[in-house]
Amino acid sequence: MQADYVIIGAGSAGCAMAYRLVEAGKDVLVIEHGGWDGGPFIQMPAALSYPMNMPMYDWGLQTEPEPHLGGRKLVTPRGKVIGGSSSINGMIYVRGHAMDYDHWADSGAQGWSYADVLPYFKRMENWHSGGHGGDAEWRGKDGPLHVTRGPRKNPLTLAFVEAGKQAGYQVTGDYNGEQQEGFGPFDATIWKGRRWSAANAYLRPALKKDNCKLVRAFARRIVIEKAKAVGVEVEIKGQVQTIKANIEVIVAASSLNSPKLLMLSGIGPAAHLAEHGIDVVADRPGVGQNLQDHLELYIQQAAIRPVSLFKYWTLLWKSRIGLEWLIRKTGLGTSNQFESAAFIRSRAGVKYPDIQYHFLPIAVRYDGTVAAEGHGYQAHVGPMRSVSRGQVTLRSADPQDNPKIQFNYMSDPSDWDDFRNCIRLTREIFGQDAFAPYRGKEIQPGDDAQTDEALDAFIKEHVESAYHPCGTCKMGAVDDPSAVVDPEGRVIGVDGLRVADSSIFPRITNGNLNGPSIMVGEKIADFVLGKQPLAPLNEAPWIHPQWETQQR
Repeated sequence: MQADYVIIGAGSAGCAMAYRLVEAGKDVLVIEHGGWDGGPFIQMPAALSYPMNMPMYDWGLQTEPEPHLGGRKLVTPRGKVIGGSSSINGMIYVRGHAMDYDHWADSGAQGWSYADVLPYFKRMENWHSGGHGGDAEWRGKDGPLHVTRGPRKNPLTLAFVEAGKQAGYQVTGDYNGEQQEGFGPFDATIWKGRRWSAANAYLRPALKKDNCKLVRAFARRIVIEKAKAVGVEVEIKGQVQTIKANIEVIVAASSLNSPKLLMLSGIGPAAHLAEHGIDVVADRPGVGQNLQDHLELYIQQAAIRPVSLFKYWTLLWKSRIGLEWLIRKTGLGTSNQFESAAFIRSRAGVKYPDIQYHFLPIAVRYDGTVAAEGHGYQAHVGPMRSVSRGQVTLRSADPQDNPKIQFNYMSDPSDWDDFRNCIRLTREIFGQDAFAPYRGKEIQPGDDAQTDEALDAFIKEHVESAYHPCGTCKMGAVDDPSAVVDPEGRVIGVDGLRVADSSIFPRITNGNLNGPSIMVGEKIADFVLGKQPLAPLNEAPWIHPQWETQQR
């Protein structure tokens, strides 16, 4: 039980890392606690609401009572399965905005500007426009990760983009290309009717090589001798043993479990470790801090014509859709149903988008329960760059105990302003002529919720995580006391140890985090291999020419 490189976690970044190290001829062992990902609930895109609600595939983590949300505990699904959260997510593919990465570089993560990361996005992608336009020159053509677009046949899906145009917003053919700002088609990690997870894209090809092993085990802590990581203590079928790492241990266990593992191993805030009787190996106060996420609301509208997906929400239709998918990989089962998107700016003076929309041609929750009104449609909307910060801490020194997760959602007054603004801007979009043939009553928040107080009450009760946690092992300059890893992913103060997942993000990126997480695995793999990073690509993104004075 040893390898040159031991990777903890077969998730988005871990799979990409394994693929690149194996491709270079390195001896790699991947530790994954979760099970196999072959079932139809994972592989069928339309079944996305199932795996994230199944203990078989999800770690079952939840927040502590959130003080600004009336003490609500919010679920925070993380994939406990081959492919990690890329096997249970909504399959949305967003790179993030160019200025997100320039902010990373400016805050101490040198070598992570947009010019530096763009070549890695291109290397990992195999992008297919599906006849829906796009910026082919900005996209990758032969990477392992297939990225496609849905058929966009539902009239509501097209009405959403037209309504955005009527409201005066930009239309963009490719938010992952030159221009993120505007309304347009969604990209998804779906290929030939199947979820194209990091496991399908990266891990399966890697496991076909003799120099890659996958071990089903629960990682308890990193074994550190004389300030150097030398292995991983794991539990396999009730037996505790050590997997030896000859060169490096790479932690890719998620932004919630990676800081937990570091702290259990003696890396973290010294006082907090002492509370739990853990010997301090490296006093890094930033471990577990800087926790960020995206919150969102579902703004739901009833439809007066039977054009939504509601008619398929019966056992008979679900069975027919599932059977067609199983036999032919065709039909409604092949789409995540998120086929139109938007990124807009909340107000004049904001330089690049800070609000994201996912449009869905049905009124439904993530757990699969539909609105009682029947036919309807909804927009998931939320701000991208909340200033609120939370933390992940240890519940105890027992590795089997889940970490304590406190996002401190909505702890800054600006969060409330931002969400009220999101609701009002969405109502304006839904009020455009493009929706006139379909528009019924507003299901939620409801027409009676107009005042700031009424909207705040709705937000407090209904706001939900978009499941984009990150930031808990911040990447930064070596002399930054809040940084946990340096710009090559190396844990500061410990040799032979790196972190490579969304926990190293200095600040959350625009949109969904699966794409940036995979990019992190790709880029840090080159650092591990001692390779020269890919040459920067100095492509200038589109910025609204009147951003200082206009909201749209």
